[in-house]
Amino acid sequence: MWSLVGFVEAIRQARSGRVERHPTDNRTPAGKAPAFGGAPDGRGNRSPARVVTIGLVVLLVTAGCAGGVRSRDPNVVIELDHYTDAAAGRQFRAVLDRCARRFDLRIQRQDVPTDQLMPKVLRDATAHSLPDLLFVDNPDLQTVAETGALTELGQYGLSGEGHFSAIVEAGSYRGELYGLAPGVNGLALFYNRTVFERAGLDPPETWQEMREAARTLTRGSTHGLAFSAIASEEGSWQFEPFLWSNGGELDDLTSPESVRALEFWSGLVEDGLASRSVVNWNQNDVIDRFASGHAAMMINGSWSLSALDDSGTDYGVVPIPTPSPDVAPQVPLGGEVGVVPETTPRRQENAARVLGCMLERENMLDWTTDHAYVPSRVDTAEQYARDVPAMKPFVTEVATGRARTAELGPRYREVSQALADAVQATIAGSASPEQALERAARVAETAD
Repeated sequence: MWSLVGFVEAIRQARSGRVERHPTDNRTPAGKAPAFGGAPDGRGNRSPARVVTIGLVVLLVTAGCAGGVRSRDPNVVIELDHYTDAAAGRQFRAVLDRCARRFDLRIQRQDVPTDQLMPKVLRDATAHSLPDLLFVDNPDLQTVAETGALTELGQYGLSGEGHFSAIVEAGSYRGELYGLAPGVNGLALFYNRTVFERAGLDPPETWQEMREAARTLTRGSTHGLAFSAIASEEGSWQFEPFLWSNGGELDDLTSPESVRALEFWSGLVEDGLASRSVVNWNQNDVIDRFASGHAAMMINGSWSLSALDDSGTDYGVVPIPTPSPDVAPQVPLGGEVGVVPETTPRRQENAARVLGCMLERENMLDWTTDHAYVPSRVDTAEQYARDVPAMKPFVTEVATGRARTAELGPRYREVSQALADAVQATIAGSASPEQALERAARVAETAD
């Protein structure tokens, strides 16, 4: 099957009105499957799948150019996101509408489920029918920017000045700023305050302290720690703080530091301090385990706060433990970035006005407070931490947080999946940490 990056390249070429044919791109390296499926015929001919795909791309572009964006009412800003939850959608819409009214504009909001957003975005990029304002998960920004479908924000007077550096990095592609986030989320360690007080324990700051606390608090059906090691982005996302804080890197997965991090992570399960079911749990499942008293600690995000408050759990939150007290946590930054696709100059300017308004202090606070996100502006986040103490650990971590695409760019998604598979294989006992990471590293080396 053609890789996502290959598809993105075809979109980029088709958007520019050409489909490049290089004299060597018909060849399939010895021992390697052809990129587009089917078997190589030995004569250097393109596979039928590639011809059909390129033809489809050109057809879509032709259809998109025939009408679409230029016939739209320029005073209506069409916006697309993946906030399908009714409450989140209402809150987001309120900020959008407030900002649109300032400029005598109207918002036409569209939302699709998370797993359908990127397929729709890539189809619409091909057909020149992207919305005026788009919010995508920050690791996907580089994939969309690579198609040539986005506009650089500096031309509208928007900049990353005053924002946390990792947030600016998450919104950048090849040194240019294409997206900015009103806020971000991240991971921290939640602990059951009642259980800790009864055991005379303080919340852990280091790996060793977390391990010792988990050992002390593992009793019967209650494990010391719960986390997600599911074979998806959630699994790699939960492991990344431990990889990075130990000096491991996504582009050097076989380093001793990377292996040691996975040894620690899988050892929590091997020693019975965390359930073997972590390989099946998503992050909502982890919340349920913690709230029901089946885990004394959990790794989870700021979105957990509301559910825990509703459950009546007596909990505390501290930054993710690190190998030693002098090492700051390095959490991956989650959340969506707002981008302005290429449409018409007037529509782009209107979309940028709305986005700029959303990035203002009061609107940013409204959005982040409703969603338990950390404001992306440093001064706003610091005030937020004072006003909402439960968010202080998350604010602290954003200062040293990392953009997931920093090392790998558009290759991140493929390598992230390989890392999640490595975590699963290690916990399941089908491979040692070294073996599992060697496999993941081979994927990283061949990722387009």
